Amino acid sequence: EWSGAALGAPARIILHHPERAQARAAVAACLAEIERLETEFSLYRPDSALRRLNRDGRLEAPSHDMRRLLGESLRFGALSEGAFDVSVQPLWRLYAEHFGAHPEAREGPAPAQVSRALARVDYRRIELTPERVRLGPGMALTLNGIAQGYITDRVADLLRARGWSNVLIDLGEIRALDTRPDGRPWSVRLADPAGPPEPRLALALANRALATSAGWGTPFERSGRHHHLLDPGTGRSRNAYRSVTVLAPRATTADALSTALFLMPGPRAETLLRQAGADAAWLIHADGRRERIAV
Repeated sequence: EWSGAALGAPARIILHHPERAQARAAVAACLAEIERLETEFSLYRPDSALRRLNRDGRLEAPSHDMRRLLGESLRFGALSEGAFDVSVQPLWRLYAEHFGAHPEAREGPAPAQVSRALARVDYRRIELTPERVRLGPGMALTLNGIAQGYITDRVADLLRARGWSNVLIDLGEIRALDTRPDGRPWSVRLADPAGPPEPRLALALANRALATSAGWGTPFERSGRHHHLLDPGTGRSRNAYRSVTVLAPRATTADALSTALFLMPGPRAETLLRQAGADAAWLIHADGRRERIAV
């Protein structure tokens, strides 16, 4: 088992091999792949492809990974009718600057400021071709609602191509390759810091991926009412749920859908899960009630 930090968060990779050297080499290859993809998708690295795109409003000759991830982002934007929108970065920046300047504030930015930021949010104005990516005036992207899942899948694909099985990858989003070596499924417990420590919901995982979106992950202020899950329709954080967890064949899908479902009205959830090819979702409502949606 390797544990450390990746993508700015705690991470671990569990794999089994009788020769420790081969296991270490596999982990090293995974970390190199994570590092490579961070140079594409990170908002925090000044030299990343995403930062260049946001700075210049265009990116010439985007990499295969950038084209693929942006293509998936646009697909999930359309499937969710805009609930999942990677162009919400102007909103995120507005909230970060507002609470950075007023750390004791209890209310978010003024409605006029939110409206101005919302005018620059619309995934349909992202132009994606094999030759370039181009953004509308004042637009900026964040891939934080899907990149962790995509990178998790790329690591899983790398290990699978090298012949590995019986692997659990946890980079914030979780992907299981097959079962444990003894044939039992992996067991993953859902976190709910706002709820009682036990009993936490335990899920069995085999050849599937799991992703959770929750407002408590990145709050802008102490109460947690204002957080990073910003509704592209209203410009405000949505608080109908404490968390949303999605089970799907791939982590990219689970990651994007957990974000979308957090921001969508409940009745549309089952349709979206079915259209996107996911398996199930677990919604913990603001009052602590748990809801499972299976498709």
